[in-house]
Amino acid sequence: MAPKGLDYEHLNENVKKVQYAVRGELYLRASELQKEGKKIIFTNVGNPHALGQKPLTFPRQVVALCQAPFLLDDPNVGLMFPADAIARAKHYLSLTSGGLGAYSDSRGIPGVRKEVADFLLRRDGYPSDPELIFLTDGASKGVMQILNTIIRGPNDGILVPVPQYPLYSAAISLFGGTLVPYYLEETANWGLDVNDLRNAVSQAQFKGITVRAMVIINPGNPTGQCLSEANLSEILRFCYQEGLVLLGDEVYQQNIYQDERPFISSKKVLMDMGPPYSKEVQLVSFHTVSKGYWGECGQRGGYFEMTNIPPKVLIYFS
Repeated sequence: MAPKGLDYEHLNENVKKVQYAVRGELYLRASELQKEGKKIIFTNVGNPHALGQKPLTFPRQVVALCQAPFLLDDPNVGLMFPADAIARAKHYLSLTSGGLGAYSDSRGIPGVRKEVADFLLRRDGYPSDPELIFLTDGASKGVMQILNTIIRGPNDGILVPVPQYPLYSAAISLFGGTLVPYYLEETANWGLDVNDLRNAVSQAQFKGITVRAMVIINPGNPTGQCLSEANLSEILRFCYQEGLVLLGDEVYQQNIYQDERPFISSKKVLMDMGPPYSKEVQLVSFHTVSKGYWGECGQRGGYFEMTNIPPKVLIYFS
């Protein structure tokens, strides 16, 4: 009998190499124990609703009305929903062509991307172009899309912090690239030394690996730190010198526990630095509504913003 396409021996070898701790053997074993009646608290992922966090009312009301717009025609809608939720739902429905069930621009609804751009302007003090913002079903999908585009084969390396969220090691394996680790310094508030980055790149080059991008997770996951403005400036200069794309995972920017070290976005620091850095460093920033005080991990929504990416490249994401 001829071998079947999904027999283990014939699977994509890159898929077999993937190690994703939040979905691996421990998770499967925990699920088995749960089926046996044992009480299991899953701490492999941040999942506040599974632990009893109550959903915020207003977003759910708006989503409900957008998903079922016929409710807006009900004469009793004002008794079921508050006026501000009704107004917001009408606003979002006005931005769509045919409601939420219709296809939109592949980058996401233009009006929503404009609102994301307005948020970025308020946050950083610099204008943001909605045409360079791409809505995704969670930040992870955006990260994978970018890595899949950057990685051409095993000789392409991605600088990734250690410790890190396993999305990066798993995705790099899946797309056939090479993870190039750099180590955060616990004694320096989980900051990093640019000299260590240079050493990591040199060691990779010695092995025939071309480092093409660098990942920062800021605020850190799982470390929880916020990189200082000085550290971010060093990183951006390093990326400029090495010609690296900086991938800024900033999904925890609203989860801050250190008043003395606030979150500062990579985009703001880059723009503050001015030319040539602000005009040359390629930056992709990621954020999500699945984390922070929303914590809607199962209601996927995120975006990435492109900075200094050539127009010929942008068309491959549209």
